Amino acid sequence: MTQTGESALVLPVPEAEAVVGPWRERYDPSARLGVPAHVTVLYPFLPAHRLDAGVLGDLGELLAAQGAFDLAFTHCGDFPGVHYLAPSAGAAARLNALTAAVAARWPEHPPYGGRFAEVVPHLTVAYHDDPGPVAAGLAPHLPLTARAEAVRLLVFDGARWVRRADFPLSPKEPR
Repeated sequence: MTQTGESALVLPVPEAEAVVGPWRERYDPSARLGVPAHVTVLYPFLPAHRLDAGVLGDLGELLAAQGAFDLAFTHCGDFPGVHYLAPSAGAAARLNALTAAVAARWPEHPPYGGRFAEVVPHLTVAYHDDPGPVAAGLAPHLPLTARAEAVRLLVFDGARWVRRADFPLSPKEPR
């Protein structure tokens, strides 16, 4: 259950909205709360009251040092009760590196609160018990390509997830 003042770092994937939007509106409660189609970079992140100018500056510097990259969602995947688009192996490695960089800077906030031994990058499409209709609806649109250019900081205000800031990734390869 989401708590007021929680924050999240996500990589928006606007190129996916036309394909996943109808499914997300129907089967992903976060879509109705203002969360765009995305890949999670770090959730939960710092509580909103700790998101001061210093933290925002640190995030901006850290993320600007990361290079923008191309994404390709090549197939559908499933966790129990969750259906998602899975990125190619190369894109997954870049997404994992992005999460690792942020988690290394704020180790007191591990991905998903440390609940999972392995973080699997994905774009959640539906919380639903039967993956068949979702996968059949998505398959004709794959691969779906996008460009990872910025990370968005979202804060839950008690009713909706609100954009707090966007942090561009460098247009050049990382140092």
